[in-house]
Amino acid sequence: MFHGKTILITGASSGIGAATARLLAGAGANLVLAARRADRLEEVKASLPEAADRIAIHVGDVADPQFSEASVKTALEIFGGLDGAFNNAGTLGDMGPVPEMSLESWNQVMATNLNAAFLAAKHQIPALRARGGGAIVFTSSFVGHTIGLPGMAAYAAAKAGLIGLTQVLAVEHGAEGIRVNALLPGGTKTEMAGEDPAFHDYVAGLHALKRMAEPEEVARAAQFLLSDAGSFVTGSAMLCDGGNSITKA
Repeated sequence: MFHGKTILITGASSGIGAATARLLAGAGANLVLAARRADRLEEVKASLPEAADRIAIHVGDVADPQFSEASVKTALEIFGGLDGAFNNAGTLGDMGPVPEMSLESWNQVMATNLNAAFLAAKHQIPALRARGGGAIVFTSSFVGHTIGLPGMAAYAAAKAGLIGLTQVLAVEHGAEGIRVNALLPGGTKTEMAGEDPAFHDYVAGLHALKRMAEPEEVARAAQFLLSDAGSFVTGSAMLCDGGNSITKA
């Protein structure tokens, strides 16, 4: 499905990003795995020995204005091009009511979750255009789209902003064969969710399926959006939320 194609994944050191890396490696993709933690990226690569020669690592912070340009350059120099990108890295930031939130905290969340997406698109789209098209997927959230959660104003605003960015990019570049979609996971068992069983039980109850997602379940949705199976899907805010958005009890 992905043989000969090169996909860039940010936030690839754990959770949904790492799970997507495993899926796409198994499907034959060349991968540029990007995140802040070099050791964790090396662990992901080491777990895929059959694909080691198809995996490059780029260490950096998506909030760094130079990150996106450098990660795309890695794809071009090592694999000769870029066919898709899963811009998955994100942060919850400091949670709390808006009147008590510092501008520094707000800006930090925006830098990682929204500004980084703008920079990703700025550098990924020319590379995709040079290949005759491709796919971009941003990890957004049901928070800020179908529900508001107390204390998460910055996160919600940034993730909602990703959907607006997705729609405009899809319109601007659809004629070039570039598809752009946002993926909206529900509660997922990642490091961001912590390890408190009581919290996990609470989050599970917010979903129609009454459980949290495994990272691999969300990764399969990302794989679909990046693949030719999703060839007529663009500009969408695709829910993969276990029915969170329709659950009121």
